Amino acid sequence: MLSATGAAPVALGVGCGGPMTPGGATVSPLNIPAWRGFPLRDRLSAHTGLPTWVDNDAKALALGEGWAGAAQGCDNYLAMVVSTGVGGGIVLDGRLLDGAGSNAGHIGHVVVDPLGHVCPCGTRGCLEAECSGTAIARLTGRPAAEASHEVRVRTGRLVGRAVASVVSLLDLRLAVVAGSVALGYGDVFFDAAQAELDRCTQIEFARGATIVPGGLGADGPLVGAAAVARRALAGSGTAG
Repeated sequence: MLSATGAAPVALGVGCGGPMTPGGATVSPLNIPAWRGFPLRDRLSAHTGLPTWVDNDAKALALGEGWAGAAQGCDNYLAMVVSTGVGGGIVLDGRLLDGAGSNAGHIGHVVVDPLGHVCPCGTRGCLEAECSGTAIARLTGRPAAEASHEVRVRTGRLVGRAVASVVSLLDLRLAVVAGSVALGYGDVFFDAAQAELDRCTQIEFARGATIVPGGLGADGPLVGAAAVARRALAGSGTAG
């Protein structure tokens, strides 16, 4: 099949919710209960006839934002998705972190409220249990897009708290945040997130870290998926 530009596709990149096994051989996204150990990579490769690479959707976003978005030219940053779920990808010294099982960067399971709600992962007070679109709908009884001003502020504040832990741990200066909840809540969310980040980063090297909206907008997931394949074809972990 030819694309709109007349070029034939040579590979398929996929961003998917996690956790997953190394290389995305099987995926078990928490918000898709029917997929547990699902062989997504092999199924897609068999269906399309293309070499296929699967990675966490937020790690894919990190690659995309470094390639063509708000993190261009930056060698150290966190990228986040705050949407149906909450995920993250970390670029350190110009390379995307994978971890032992390709699950590095899962900021959605940083605990931001030890007395908070139970997360699908089984822990109490995870960022995902408090700030994902699914959690907000469950806790408020209305779609996340209809959340009150107070809920939007709280969501931003807790995201900023989680980001503070990551930037302090890894000596980062930039967090790029995308996803329907974050981008949909706009300035209310980002102002609250930045204020909490500033409050929680008092150690000198972490001061001045910033949270900015993703630069790819609604195209972030597609650009990120393309970046997964681009990275694999290049045989490199680099994010640019």
